[in-house]
Amino acid sequence: MPSQDDIRAAARRIARHVRRTPILHLSTQDTGFSAPVVLKLEQLQVTGSFKPRGAFNRLLLAGNAAKAGVVAASGGNHGLAVAHAAKMLQLSSEIFVPESTPEAKQRRIRRTGATLTVVGANYDEARQASEARATETGALIVHAYDDEAVIAGQGTVGMEFAADVPDLTHVVVAVGGGGLFGGIASWFDDEVEIIAVEPERCPKLTMALLTGMAMAAPVGGIAADSLGARQIGALPFTIARGRDTRVITVQDDAIRFAQRKLWELARVLAEPGGACAMAALTAGGWAPPPGSKVGVVVCGANCDPGSIES
Repeated sequence: MPSQDDIRAAARRIARHVRRTPILHLSTQDTGFSAPVVLKLEQLQVTGSFKPRGAFNRLLLAGNAAKAGVVAASGGNHGLAVAHAAKMLQLSSEIFVPESTPEAKQRRIRRTGATLTVVGANYDEARQASEARATETGALIVHAYDDEAVIAGQGTVGMEFAADVPDLTHVVVAVGGGGLFGGIASWFDDEVEIIAVEPERCPKLTMALLTGMAMAAPVGGIAADSLGARQIGALPFTIARGRDTRVITVQDDAIRFAQRKLWELARVLAEPGGACAMAALTAGGWAPPPGSKVGVVVCGANCDPGSIES
């Protein structure tokens, strides 16, 4: 589990490559919730998601190990972040995505100059292909979530949130493979409760906590391109088990409703995975206790703007 010192070091390392994203306060009058909510607008990050934080931290720490290039597998956002970071650091990159990755994300990856390979029906199949390719070329694998340097980079979201809103009592965050959750949980002590939210059709953390082991879970639904890891990462799972982690699952309809609510309330555009955390509140799956101050991470916006009305 990265320490706060690891996360502070990551913040210094990546500072000139990423944005310090803003926050937005929503009152109870705005939302109808029982407590005020503060949004961390990570969808405004470079490449449209939080992912460049971890990608830059991993590559900047790699040194000569990345000279043969870098390889990453992704549903879209991590691949775009690694491709962008590699370009900025003058490294070659190969990105592997499954056939389910939206064309808009594929186009953005190609525009970085990265070599894009579309392979497999899901992230796990793309990951296996990427690992085989890295074995052939000697390229550095940048894992989307099961890497301490990546998790420390994502933890800078929590560090910034705590500095900007020091009286937070809860932070609500979406879970895919668990890198963002793991980084944020690594920053906050037990005085701040982390509420993990995942799509009902991608319940990998729910299943892992129920069974006591990371295991393959179903993958499907509208948020699968960003939250569709087949199982929770080993490192994030260790972090989750070390806390009293509460997991909320939300249905696709609730995610779509949260996308529309974010747009109606605050003109915040979020992709399905980016709105997943907010869906726990708008769908009533979790109600903030009285006196709480709730932070919600809006973690991505790589979608067709018209899709939120469909």
